[in-house]
Amino acid sequence: WYGPSAASGGIGAREWNSVGGGDGFRVIRHPTKNIIYSEMQGAENVWRYDVDNKLIKTIQPLPVKGYPKLRFNWNTPIAISSHAPDRFYIGSQFLHKSEDMGDTWTIISPDLTTNDKSKQEQDNSGGLSVDNSGAENHTTIFTIAESPLDENVIWVGTDDGNVQVTTDGGKTWTNTSTDIAGLPKNTWAYHIEASSFDKGTAYVVFEGHTTGDFKPYAYKTSDFGKTWKNIITDEIVGFARNIQEDYVNPNLLFLGTEFGLYITLDGGLSWTKFTKNVPSVAVHYIELHKKTNDLILATHGRGIIIIDDISPLREITSEVLNETLHFFKSKPTVMKDQSGFGGSFGTETQFIGQNPSTAAQIKYLLPKRHTFGKMTLEIQDMDGKIISTLGAGKSKGINIVNWSYSIKQPKVAKGKTFSFGGFTSPRVKAGKYKAVITKGKDVFEHVFEVVYDEHAGLTAADRDLKHGTTMKMYNMIQDLAYLVYELDAILEANADNKKIAAPLNSLKETLVITTGDNYVGSAEPQLRERMTDLFAKIAGSYDKPTSNELDNLLIIEERFEKAKTDFAKLIKKVKLDELKLKTFDEFINE
Repeated sequence: WYGPSAASGGIGAREWNSVGGGDGFRVIRHPTKNIIYSEMQGAENVWRYDVDNKLIKTIQPLPVKGYPKLRFNWNTPIAISSHAPDRFYIGSQFLHKSEDMGDTWTIISPDLTTNDKSKQEQDNSGGLSVDNSGAENHTTIFTIAESPLDENVIWVGTDDGNVQVTTDGGKTWTNTSTDIAGLPKNTWAYHIEASSFDKGTAYVVFEGHTTGDFKPYAYKTSDFGKTWKNIITDEIVGFARNIQEDYVNPNLLFLGTEFGLYITLDGGLSWTKFTKNVPSVAVHYIELHKKTNDLILATHGRGIIIIDDISPLREITSEVLNETLHFFKSKPTVMKDQSGFGGSFGTETQFIGQNPSTAAQIKYLLPKRHTFGKMTLEIQDMDGKIISTLGAGKSKGINIVNWSYSIKQPKVAKGKTFSFGGFTSPRVKAGKYKAVITKGKDVFEHVFEVVYDEHAGLTAADRDLKHGTTMKMYNMIQDLAYLVYELDAILEANADNKKIAAPLNSLKETLVITTGDNYVGSAEPQLRERMTDLFAKIAGSYDKPTSNELDNLLIIEERFEKAKTDFAKLIKKVKLDELKLKTFDEFINE
């Protein structure tokens, strides 16, 4: 299956597309083309799927003259190359290589397994356990890794314990696992990770639970397998299946175990279990997305788990851990304009995957939990004006606070019903802003940037028109709210004076809804409703205001100007000083 990492209304079942059948296992996308490789049990079928043209071709290697029967693992390994996009690998007991996406195959190795004949009685048991189906093969290749630094360096791991490496593109091979300290003989080489920093460096995870060995095994070599160093510590619980090296920090590693995810910041000297929204579930596979820095976990029982942007982990050092508070670096956040219709018909009982946050994220580290005194977080413009006040995360460790790159909703005139258009929070302009945390007497600042979404296709002038019109209406809504506040105060003080109260009530009835309640939809919209509805329409759109919207705004402005003129005439004889009214700023900020 393949599906998106985000979709309108969440990632539902309808977003997923099948790319294979049977007991489907590994799925890999072509590096540059919209082509997906997939396979089913034992390489009975290996598919190349052209997604754009909906063309499917089976490309599994077939027996050739001069070679014995091919032994494919039930979970057959496939791999692609970062050097040649059309290159494709698959493993039986041999390593097969194709340079044309599987149309033709070349065997580039001898039998890389132990070739133990006692473990190849497939018709009886497959050599592992009684299996009447005769399906399982043993002594097979299970993991393949081409070095991202040198296409001639290829690593292969087998289900009977071999870790083979070639440094000349397959002409010669060396078994490097004959004498690894602390590793039981013939333990399954489950995953090999070729380093992105040094072509002689690789990591291998061994897995022995099928033979009753539940210990974790993970090793590192820096000399093409001549020596192996154990990187497992007592902090790790549960046998391991996968390891992932970071692409930026060579000491940052991720280990998938039977009981969750572990992380090391020091190359394996010490490990910490990652528990933030990751349960103690079997992690079978890990992938680190180079563009987004998202860590993707394939689990047994909890589906796909994506940890958004692990880049803050790259900054954590002993010096950082000694700081009171450390802001992590951040890339500019795109203020997304794209949206869609979720559609929930017929999906009431289906699981919906959560979309990643599109907010600007303020990320910081607290080596110790904040427990005493105030701790506040403000978003300010570069002149120090407060744009928004957010709840500060106070937990020990990495804290993430989301800001929707918007200011607070406008203060809306009080009426008999809600004015739902007034619940809209307008966005700020693109640019740089400051996150300011006050922790006791200490103040910490972090400058970050938000940028416009290029998908909208708006010019700078379009953006200025949209923002200017939005804020013009925002201010009009608050001016109307204050006018109605003054009007209500005058009415309350002059309830018995019909000469003052009657015309003011008549004016109010044109400004806000004064009858019914929120369950009555037939009340005639008044100036407040027309004003806030247009405001919400313009502020909530990705586009600049249309000419029709601007014409409608002129009508609303004229009506509001008339209302202000009428109000000023009606209160000429009212002694406003005696009412002790709040100032505009006091009213807006209360």
